[in-house]
Amino acid sequence: MFGNWLKTSILMAGIVALFGAVGAMIGGRQGMLMALVFGGAMNVWAYWFSDKMVLRMYKARQVDEATSPYLYNMVRELAFRAQLPMPKVYIIDEAQPNAFATGRNPENAAVAATSGIMRMLSERELRGVMAHELAHVKNRDILISTISATVAGAISMLAQFGMFFGGRDEDRPNLVLQILVMLLAPLAAMVIQMAISRTREFGADSGGAAISGDPDALADALAKMEAYAKGIPMHAAEAHPETAQMMIVNPLSGGGLRGLFSTHPSTQERIARLRSMVRA
Repeated sequence: MFGNWLKTSILMAGIVALFGAVGAMIGGRQGMLMALVFGGAMNVWAYWFSDKMVLRMYKARQVDEATSPYLYNMVRELAFRAQLPMPKVYIIDEAQPNAFATGRNPENAAVAATSGIMRMLSERELRGVMAHELAHVKNRDILISTISATVAGAISMLAQFGMFFGGRDEDRPNLVLQILVMLLAPLAAMVIQMAISRTREFGADSGGAAISGDPDALADALAKMEAYAKGIPMHAAEAHPETAQMMIVNPLSGGGLRGLFSTHPSTQERIARLRSMVRA
């Protein structure tokens, strides 16, 4: 767990440093200051409103003990085991088996599951998945992911509009260097963002297994979900691919690059780590 946090801290420092460097390269000292102010404003907005925005994107409907006792009581029991406040619980009417957590902190968290995952998984497997999502809440991964995604997006915007930023002439780099920054900075930001996402998934797998007390259940669930998710499109995720990193498995049906540009670690590696927890 400490190794995951150390890696995340290094990656977060890297993406913030890249953000400041892009501003400085494009517009000198004024550009760096403008970049930091812009990034800070975007993070404040994302901190307060990103959860509501994502739930609205997926047309999630809130449920309670009366409307969905099966899921609600399961989350309540797991939240108690994790020593977390009871989060809001949502169901998304999508056939693809998937789930995610959102919210700026444990006191304002929400967990969401698709109708497909509730039909497909056994009760034991679904407990493993919801424990994974509560581990994201406990680790404040939603905030980390939101900040990394926001800063990465801001870097791309700065690079795209780099030619129009001010700064004194002596502060500005030459044209060739500016073009290189505009091309490479968004790519570097995306690589760092994806690495942060993959690291936090490993941490949530470990934390979720500890909460549920059943690493095998999450491993079995991941194996099932990986097999079905590729063949069942998730329409909201296809329309908003920037939210893919929030899901427990990659919801996108398109072929896409692997490795550095994947939002999720290899499912096989995740399963292997969970199985090793059982043996240990």
